[in-house]
Amino acid sequence: MNQSSTSPVQVLVVQDHPLLASAIARVLESQADLSVVAIARRGDEAARLAAEMQPGVVLMDFLLPDSSGPVAAAKIRSAVPKAAIVFHSAEESETALLDAIDAGATAYLTKSATADQIIEAVRRASVGEVLIPVALFAKAIARQRKLVTDREAREKLLATFTPRELDVLRLLADGNDTANMATRLGIAPHTIEWHVSHVIEKLGVHSKLQAVIGAARLGLIEL
Repeated sequence: MNQSSTSPVQVLVVQDHPLLASAIARVLESQADLSVVAIARRGDEAARLAAEMQPGVVLMDFLLPDSSGPVAAAKIRSAVPKAAIVFHSAEESETALLDAIDAGATAYLTKSATADQIIEAVRRASVGEVLIPVALFAKAIARQRKLVTDREAREKLLATFTPRELDVLRLLADGNDTANMATRLGIAPHTIEWHVSHVIEKLGVHSKLQAVIGAARLGLIEL
């Protein structure tokens, strides 16, 4: 692909290892159609430079000193929504790839990628091409759907609890017995037991301890 007749693609390199960052910049600058506008060492610096430079492509590491690549990528995309994100990392796990996809990456290169592969990935990303296998996209979409489903289920369950039932759950988590809860909430002990029975029923458990553990797992209370 030859883009030398148009303005060079502006690239922001985000890499905390100085020697590697310089090497990547030299590789990209050797191409007439690519221009490195800045090098950032940290995620917060990358977001600031992205907002200032408005690069077309951000070539970044997955692990940064102050944040993960996906977190930094989210900040960068907020500053420059149209920028293409290309991850370049030693992290090769499927989890990392899926996190990269969730962060909006259009390409994911390992550290074993050659100079030509890096150049090609940046070029193709700059024109909107996606270089991540379809199978991984399918997994990312499935995972996102599960996260949404889990969140929706939690919100629906939370909506069924009254403020008093949540108070009881929190007091149970703090180790209070029925008498203490009644005193602290200013209600009768039998009313406390009535709330406890409803809490246990709603969580689908069989004991107060299970109710506390289940509520904590769902994020209804903190332990």
